[in-house]
Amino acid sequence: METLALAPFKEVIDGIKETGGEAFSLCYQCGLCETACPWNRVRKFFVRSIIHQAQLGVVDFGSEDIWLCATCGACVERCPRGVKIIDVMRAMRRLLVPDGVVPASIPNLRGVMTSIASVGNPWQQEAEGRANWAKDLGIKDFTEGTELLYFPCCTPAFDPRVQSVARATGQILTKLGVDFGILGSKEVCCGESVRKAGNEQLFKRLAKENIKTFIDNGVKKILVSSPHCYHAFKNEYTEFKANFEVVHVSQYLFELINEGKLKLTREYKKKVTYHDPCYLGRHNGIYDEPREVLKKVPGLELVEMADSRENSLCCGGGGGRIWMETKKGERLSDLRLQQAIDAGAEVLVTACPYCIINFKDSQLTLEDSKVIEIKDITEIIQEAI
Repeated sequence: METLALAPFKEVIDGIKETGGEAFSLCYQCGLCETACPWNRVRKFFVRSIIHQAQLGVVDFGSEDIWLCATCGACVERCPRGVKIIDVMRAMRRLLVPDGVVPASIPNLRGVMTSIASVGNPWQQEAEGRANWAKDLGIKDFTEGTELLYFPCCTPAFDPRVQSVARATGQILTKLGVDFGILGSKEVCCGESVRKAGNEQLFKRLAKENIKTFIDNGVKKILVSSPHCYHAFKNEYTEFKANFEVVHVSQYLFELINEGKLKLTREYKKKVTYHDPCYLGRHNGIYDEPREVLKKVPGLELVEMADSRENSLCCGGGGGRIWMETKKGERLSDLRLQQAIDAGAEVLVTACPYCIINFKDSQLTLEDSKVIEIKDITEIIQEAI
């Protein structure tokens, strides 16, 4: 077993302790983390083993388990000792990504990191094309004094499968007369998945670049489509003394409805179930707003899946795993899609670009892919206005 011994690892563990994660040393191997971990529904994933390695200050380079964690937070929520398991996973990955170089054994992630480092997005697209999704929508460039910056996330900006999310959001805001704009090519990746994949150096570079851009352009309030951008801007950019008002689109739609600015008049006569993205729900406690928005849609019937809210089943895309391969038969999104079908839903609605990508991929594996639709919450609202 090729391992990395205690000396260099101690520096990383000390870093975790400085952020309040010293409780990892209190783990008494009760196993509740493994009970909560969604991976153990499709394979064996020994969370306790990784925590034990951390306690000993040893990293097993030959194990793929360190790269499996999707940072969903289920284990952290269940742990009776307050062990910050995600922080430990992140610290161990940092040791495996020296100077930002991802191991060759994970080629997809390696290519994504290279792309983000060179052009600011994971899709190997030039920055100049970041606002192409908005070309025919009449959306203005953000200038100082504009009320709201819409930051769509790299995925809706570049990936054709989810550009409809950015377009729906832009069309809703425009129709309602919201004073908003976009920064387009001035933006770079928020860096959330970069950090969780162990590349701390690149995360800090991206964060500082975005913060400078926001400040230089007079940004005060940021609207985001991705829970991962939301988490980064709200909880991680504050480490750099940056404090912006950050709102997820599901929260903003809820506000607009309550203020009487958004009126839903068209019927949407379908049975819908809502999937809680991990980084919106467990990580940031946003459960009610998306559901309340959907309940306001005329004709829509909202049903819950077997696992929902705090117990929501992860789609498998967090922690940088959206950029990694998952073996056939081990996709968590397959299980989640089946839960939606079992609940009798005609439409699976979520509020995260990563979730949409994973669910659309799983949809292709169904015998009848038309048995259920995959939509973002903004796409439903756009149809109901």
